[in-house]
Amino acid sequence: MRDYSHQDWVSRAAQIRFRGQAFIDGKFVDAVSGKTFDSINPATGQVLTAVAECDAADVDLAVAAGRRAFEHGGWSRMAPGDRKAVMLKLADLIRANLEEMALLDSLDMGKLITDAATVDAPGSAHFFQWYAECIDKLYDEVAPTGPGDLALIRRVPLGVIGAVVPWNFPLDMATWKAAAALAAGNSVVLKPAEQSPLSALRLAELAAEAGVPEGVFNVVPGFGATAGKALGLHMDVDCLAFTGSTATGKMFMQYSGQSNLKQIWPETGGKSPNIVFADCEDLDTAADMAAFGIFFNQGEVCSANSRIYVERSVKDALVEKLIARAKGMQPGDPLDPASKMGAIVDEKQTAGIMRFIEAGKTTANLVAGGQRVQIDGKGYFVQPTIFDDVTQDNTLARDEIFGPVLSVIPFDTEAQAIEMANDSIYGLAASVWTDNLSRACRVADRLHVGTVSVNTVDALSAQTPFGGMKQSGFGRDLSIHSLDKYTALKTTWIKYKV
Repeated sequence: MRDYSHQDWVSRAAQIRFRGQAFIDGKFVDAVSGKTFDSINPATGQVLTAVAECDAADVDLAVAAGRRAFEHGGWSRMAPGDRKAVMLKLADLIRANLEEMALLDSLDMGKLITDAATVDAPGSAHFFQWYAECIDKLYDEVAPTGPGDLALIRRVPLGVIGAVVPWNFPLDMATWKAAAALAAGNSVVLKPAEQSPLSALRLAELAAEAGVPEGVFNVVPGFGATAGKALGLHMDVDCLAFTGSTATGKMFMQYSGQSNLKQIWPETGGKSPNIVFADCEDLDTAADMAAFGIFFNQGEVCSANSRIYVERSVKDALVEKLIARAKGMQPGDPLDPASKMGAIVDEKQTAGIMRFIEAGKTTANLVAGGQRVQIDGKGYFVQPTIFDDVTQDNTLARDEIFGPVLSVIPFDTEAQAIEMANDSIYGLAASVWTDNLSRACRVADRLHVGTVSVNTVDALSAQTPFGGMKQSGFGRDLSIHSLDKYTALKTTWIKYKV
């Protein structure tokens, strides 16, 4: 990426052509109802464009297109090498349009342009490339049988995959679902969050340009209560992958039982603990990463390290370092490369974060931030906020705030730290800071979460599965393991003469 100035990004943003129609069966189309809703820039409050408000009628069209394409076999039965080539071209197209893709997410949900351009958009291209490279390297099985029998075990695509994704990483989350599902040979109907549909619509256009056949990749923007529910209840959707709130994940499980028992793969809420032991010799790095773990992307991260457990003997020293880092991470214009935090996605989310902060002021010790601010008199911004001496039963320590709010909780023993870290309905991720290898392994083994990061935070890659336990859901994105949810094992048993 070029070293653009603030004004450079503002100028390039002004040149963006927004796609607001739904993408169904290879074409941009209006919603059947003709309804639209506004996509709003949370940094300024300005309307970016009108977006098609899809509902059940549009979902029906998209699912039907996906089914026709799947049965036709132009994608589902395409030679692995050919499907791989198309997905590699899509990865290249994302890279060729990287600045546009980054701007779409930054403008649509308030993400820092530096993060969108150096992490999100390149990451999406990487994940499409990674799954493309998997396609012709996965082998089926031959079961051990007696003479005269040949049992073939094949992994086959399911059919039509529904994908409902959140607003905090619009392009990345769409990619995590779509890249794996497409690599397996499925058709996809993607419902992006109503707060951030623009990069998903552009991705569909690039997929068509790369050679993905008509009907294989469809995007139906709209609201959860209409378009999302319609996907969940649809009788011809074979599987639905969801990332979002725990409450909504439970609704999709109910929709499955009310319809066709489609597979539901939820990745839901989180309240990730970050445990810092006194034998962590590098408290500066621990503080740097703890601040990153909660303030990155304005804290709008399902696996954000939002509660930090600190051994009492080093708590005051660590809190002092955290306060200093929070002061240096104040929000600013997302298009300014000098900004350290961007905008909160919308007024509703901002108001929800502030309710937690105002309640916290009466129950804990506010040591940094705590204010809602505006930039140039506009937008939805919240300061990086730290509460010290939070009790384990405090709402700050138990509820998912999904904003830049950190709770500091002291502990005295390893057993106490583990007990408090596990005392949550969530189990998505955790971090452990220690220079004692035995302790690192011992604590990691006892934490009931999907990923434990030791001496870092929120570690992930295309090679490792991402997902949670307990009410963080049981879906897994990334890695070869994510292909499991988009495929079925099919046995073909052949008898022959010997």
